[in-house]
Amino acid sequence: MASFLCMMPSIGVGTQSPSRTRLRNFFPTTRFQGRHFVIRAAETETNDAKTSKAPDAAPAGKGSNINQLLGIKDAARETDKWKIRLQLTKPVTWPPLVWGVVCGAAASGNFHWTIEDVAKSIVCMIMSGPCLTGYTQTLNDWYDREIDAINEPYRPIPSGAISENEVITQIWLLLLGGLGLGGLLDLWAGHTFPTIFYLALGGSFLSYIYSAPPLKLKQNGWIGNFALGASYISLPWWAGQALFGNLTSDIIVLTLLYSIAGLGIAIVNDFKSIEGDRALGLKSLPVAFGIDTAKWICVGAIDVTQLAVAGYLLGADKPYYALALLGLIAPQVIFQFQYFLKDPVKYDVKYQASAQPFLILGLLVTALAASH
Repeated sequence: MASFLCMMPSIGVGTQSPSRTRLRNFFPTTRFQGRHFVIRAAETETNDAKTSKAPDAAPAGKGSNINQLLGIKDAARETDKWKIRLQLTKPVTWPPLVWGVVCGAAASGNFHWTIEDVAKSIVCMIMSGPCLTGYTQTLNDWYDREIDAINEPYRPIPSGAISENEVITQIWLLLLGGLGLGGLLDLWAGHTFPTIFYLALGGSFLSYIYSAPPLKLKQNGWIGNFALGASYISLPWWAGQALFGNLTSDIIVLTLLYSIAGLGIAIVNDFKSIEGDRALGLKSLPVAFGIDTAKWICVGAIDVTQLAVAGYLLGADKPYYALALLGLIAPQVIFQFQYFLKDPVKYDVKYQASAQPFLILGLLVTALAASH
């Protein structure tokens, strides 16, 4: 619901200061023209010509088709609009949100392997992943188009592969679809208060202020990354638990604590954008502290948080769950030294592919502990 939970944004290609770039309201303006209803995309004014396009840094014939569909770097160039739309939603970022729903359902203690409960879970996963995470990622790419013009100029928006109107339409459809599913789930669960709808709405708003000026939380490495971590861990968990049970204060505190580990995961993604972040004045932690210090902050946030949760489980008289969580922390530390701490820019993807499965399994262990 990174929106929901996270996270993981035409243009000028130059490296001008953000103060020289003025973005008007993101939302499209509307007017009536005779008997026709016309919607115009919001304008973006820069010192460069509006028709300028980013250089073709990823020529056709190079890159991976799989990476293109997943929305990650080293993607092949694509002209099919539906594949481009999918790329903007970054499907590779959906699994943590889907897993968060699983954890919330498990923590509720009320999930049963019936057709109805499975169907509810799938709808909640679609809301959290394809709809609201897709909304978040598309929105982020829209507001990151200047940074992408520096770091990844071949991405769909800066390369001109998809128009502004098409991007804005996609943002609205994904947002409204996600909110609609949230309301449907509240009705399905028999809620007197629309808990899931408001979680979806709050997560969507958090996504907006994360990416969009004037707040643009991502400009601050600490606040932005924690917001992203909470979106990817806490919000889908809360939605899954609210769908099948009651969302309690101790679960809210525990998942927000776990979101500090999400902050560390979000920092991993900042290393690949150092050049563009520095050029546009964004204070990501690798820019603010340098690569060597930031990589230790990153692994510290991930490891210390999980150790604290293991301590909490031990103090709650759940030693077997605590030991299981410790067993899942160990391989993460090994992969940190094997890949990430050696070169966080070169090995960021390999590290995440190797270590993150153990982190998300730890989330499930914690959820199962909470359910007992």
